[in-house]
Amino acid sequence: MIIEIAVYSLEAAIIAQNAGASRIELCSAPAEGGLTPSAATLRLAKKYLNIPIHAMIRPREGDFCYSVKEFETMLLDITAAGILGIDGIVTGILLKDGKVDAERMKMVIEAAGKMNMTFHRAFDMAVDPFEALESLIQCGVQRILTSGGKQTAFEGLPLISQLVTKAAGRITIMPGSGINLHNVREIANHTGIKEMHLSAKKYSEGMMEYRNPAIAMGGNSTVPEYELLLPDAEVISTIRNIFSTNTNCN
Repeated sequence: MIIEIAVYSLEAAIIAQNAGASRIELCSAPAEGGLTPSAATLRLAKKYLNIPIHAMIRPREGDFCYSVKEFETMLLDITAAGILGIDGIVTGILLKDGKVDAERMKMVIEAAGKMNMTFHRAFDMAVDPFEALESLIQCGVQRILTSGGKQTAFEGLPLISQLVTKAAGRITIMPGSGINLHNVREIANHTGIKEMHLSAKKYSEGMMEYRNPAIAMGGNSTVPEYELLLPDAEVISTIRNIFSTNTNCN
């Protein structure tokens, strides 16, 4: 089983690798659901990691229908990732009507060159998942990250199983969202998938000793101001031990 861990910092990526992750999805901005990480973070990830790194390419929060300038930004970020030696990119583009933007996805794949291509959970916002599946196969995408059109992969198991069957080996279906120690076996057994995506996240104490409780820098008091979002190494290690190792994880 290939275990991909979503991380939001270099430190988090190193923790995930040491705990037994097969691959990381490197992002920034967890509160926004993951945005493009900085070039410096990507460069240092390549320096300190020896497992495949897939970079999120998402220029802003919100939906997945992008303006001309936003798409231009995405193409430049993809080019930068390639120059830095990143193994794959994770992105997704939809049209206003909820269909896959096949024209732009083909341009993305061309820009990515030899990098692996994952279409992220924009897939779960598509109007017709089976039409989206065929469109992405035609585009040449290698992998779809999906929660089966539901908030969590466990809730979306019926559709995920159908997608695996419809894909018939032409594209990898990778469940993600809400996967944990309590449901990981059932998700794997029910769907027959060979890759899974999770964050195993937990908040850890930051280094600040002085703390001002009157300010929330993001304007959201529900987000811990003095805690860091890092993966739980014990959870990753436990899940790693549940499944046999598969080294073909690019």
